[in-house]
Amino acid sequence: MKRNKIVFGLSILSVCSMLLLTDCKKKSNNNSDPVTPDETGQSSTDSRDAQSENDAAINDINDVISSDVKLSGKSEDAQGTSGSICGLVVDSSLSSTGVIKLNYIGTTCNNRTRTGSIRLSMLNYALGARWKNAGTVIKVDYINYKITRASDQKSIMLNGTQNLINVSGGTWLNLLVFKNQASLISTVTGTNLNVTWQDGKTAIYNINRRITYTIPGNILTCQAEGIGTNNSLTSLENYGTTRDGDAFTSQVTTPIIWNLTCGFGAPIQGGLKMKVASKNFDLVCLYGVNSAGTPVTPGSVTCPFGWKLQWTLNNASQSKVIAYN
Repeated sequence: MKRNKIVFGLSILSVCSMLLLTDCKKKSNNNSDPVTPDETGQSSTDSRDAQSENDAAINDINDVISSDVKLSGKSEDAQGTSGSICGLVVDSSLSSTGVIKLNYIGTTCNNRTRTGSIRLSMLNYALGARWKNAGTVIKVDYINYKITRASDQKSIMLNGTQNLINVSGGTWLNLLVFKNQASLISTVTGTNLNVTWQDGKTAIYNINRRITYTIPGNILTCQAEGIGTNNSLTSLENYGTTRDGDAFTSQVTTPIIWNLTCGFGAPIQGGLKMKVASKNFDLVCLYGVNSAGTPVTPGSVTCPFGWKLQWTLNNASQSKVIAYN
């Protein structure tokens, strides 16, 4: 059963997010003194890509729940969101118990083919919980939810559970249709999310983020902040182990911002610091730069070239600019 949806026009994700986490290669000179390694940036790409696909799934969830009378708490005659989600069939046969299942049928849309399912269970539904109310929690179960990029067959598959909490109250209807609410705020938290790549390796992610949606200039815009904690580190958007088994942390230093014009996978602003156990240096990521690595302010119809990766070892600093796909 198809649900209504705001058409996001995504050419989605695969930008500053998950490719292949590899160890940096070290070179040595004739005196065997270490020099700055040629860092690929794939570790931070992995984490960002996973969260970009997580953002896409959360948007589908917001759209479907906001359009469902039983779960959203909207009135029967309230206008729904417009459009349909490509390649999605919604099973609402258990919606009277607070459960909906999103089934992705393998249709290729905007260079992405999605299969698998996402099961949504509204906690305390029988006690009156509805998505429009602040504090409502939806348990999100990813069941072999796989995204394949059609152009090169690179893929990501998610299995595990997250909690999506409506912090501000309100739904897509309030923000995008009625426009009687300036922002929508939610949190996404969870532990031990399994992320499997096309090479068969699996990373373990603990994603913890606070997401604020607004519509400046009538453009859907999302700001994401890290709210996770691991040992003494705070403001973590993600931590866990890479597909190669290395422990890592990803700490937000400046909120990550994307908008509808450029897509989930092409942040227009933000920064983070990443630590990977196998590397004896930090990775610093700056999002929303031009081809020279200078931060830019995107216009209503223009987007940044990509993001800048910086690292320092033995007082030697290097950087490279990585294009959004």
